[in-house]
Amino acid sequence: MNKTLLVLQDIHKTYFQMKKPLNKAVQGISFEIYEGEVFSLLGVNGAGKTTLSGILAGLHPPTSGDVLWKGTSIYKDILRYRKMIGLCPQKPNIDPDLTIEETLVFAARCFGKTEKEAEKQKNHLVQLFDLGNYIKYLPKHLSGGYKQRFLIARTLMHNPKFIILDEPTVGLDPHIRKNLWKIIFALRDEGVTILLTTHYLEEAEKLSDRVCFIDKGLVQALDTPKKLNEHFKKENLEEVFLHLMEKAKDEK
Repeated sequence: MNKTLLVLQDIHKTYFQMKKPLNKAVQGISFEIYEGEVFSLLGVNGAGKTTLSGILAGLHPPTSGDVLWKGTSIYKDILRYRKMIGLCPQKPNIDPDLTIEETLVFAARCFGKTEKEAEKQKNHLVQLFDLGNYIKYLPKHLSGGYKQRFLIARTLMHNPKFIILDEPTVGLDPHIRKNLWKIIFALRDEGVTILLTTHYLEEAEKLSDRVCFIDKGLVQALDTPKKLNEHFKKENLEEVFLHLMEKAKDEK
């Protein structure tokens, strides 16, 4: 039986301008995320994926609804919850003046890790992500693939139990993407829960234990890739996605 990590309860998020509703980005989303799974959020641009990811990262609260961790609202102790989270954003937020090694250690120390703990975790991740030849480099000297490895390594420096990867392979060469897939599988094997947002349907199908299709801030479908393909009588998730988009268009 899968053990629940997080429970989303009727999450709504509305953005306001001059106290008037501007955009209902999320409109009543409820589901559970299990420990040690890769859970993918899929949908077109503007579907609500980034907004929902930001709520789960503790960056901003929902307009209404709640997120439960261990049966208690994350907002009862948001700082403790955030220590469990590792966020790898799509747009890199890297200090250009720190080396790879300095950045990794700094990231751990920001989360209260001791110097010894930071050094041990740095060594582990440098080996896991094959960064040994680059630890004295500045980020600008890394290729796209190694920069992405570095960003994920930084995300893991405080041993988070739940990591959010926002479009981690966008713009990368196919062979580099598949190397990162291996890393994601390795993290899952270590018991880390991963929330993945991606536009690559093949990637979601390969990596995900479950996927959630979102459109206009609403859940359209949620299950394992295999069960979704069977339910909609499609060959793959790309066909499922196109079917759901056509259905949404017809309902307008």
